[in-house]
Amino acid sequence: MKNLITRALTGIVFVAVLAGSIGFHPIAYLIVFGVLLFLALREYYALTAGYTALGAVERGLYSLGGVYLFAAAFGYTGNYTDARIFLPYLVFIMYVVIARLYRKTPDPIANWAYIILGQVVLAGPFALMNFIVFDRHVAGAPLYTPLLLLALFVCVWMNDTGAFLVGSLLGKRKLFERISPKKSWEGFYGGLALALAVSSAFPWFMPEVAWYKWMGLAAVTVVFGTWGDLSESLLKRTLHVKDSGCLLPGHGGMLDRFDSVMMAVPAALVYIEWVIRN
Repeated sequence: MKNLITRALTGIVFVAVLAGSIGFHPIAYLIVFGVLLFLALREYYALTAGYTALGAVERGLYSLGGVYLFAAAFGYTGNYTDARIFLPYLVFIMYVVIARLYRKTPDPIANWAYIILGQVVLAGPFALMNFIVFDRHVAGAPLYTPLLLLALFVCVWMNDTGAFLVGSLLGKRKLFERISPKKSWEGFYGGLALALAVSSAFPWFMPEVAWYKWMGLAAVTVVFGTWGDLSESLLKRTLHVKDSGCLLPGHGGMLDRFDSVMMAVPAALVYIEWVIRN
């Protein structure tokens, strides 16, 4: 019971910080999500240190590289700068590859793979969030549209809540036993049902988007978010760890809180561009 209360309180604070930063102001969103990305990347590079051969200082610098990509995408999508803002990040990626040539590590290919994987699965989705929160299709300056990103996170949170509650009570059929033995099909459908139900309220806040399009976004987020969750479970199983860290009491590490985002954000962006903004 104590662990459940701790988990609930931590979850409430975490949700309040994320939702508040997105809804309050673009700069608040930039700062909060930049810090969260840095913490998630630090966790990732700490977990994979045995495969990347990175020291503590290098892990911090490589984490800052991912934060730069996020900030550059913010500047570009918000029309604060042009595409040249991405050039330093390209130099950073080239440095990652070239630097391994001069490090006498047993497996430089594995070093490359794990270092760049962190940029792809963490920095990449965070950067793509900016293409969701800024609508570049409107005339004039890009429009800051926090509701779309908030809706995505609400669907992720509802999916996690529904899957946990229904899976704990009714879960019998394993969803993907080889990777995540505790996940069940009953939990998956419970999370999907709750996300769809909550998405029916979104038209009250953005009525220009039809209700069925909101439900489509919820479904896409749940399906791909589940694959993202399973992908992180596979990573942790490969690295022989239970949680990515202990930063969030009752929830594990920062990486554990953004596992669904790895796949949900790219998929949601495709759906938003093709269906909602089309």
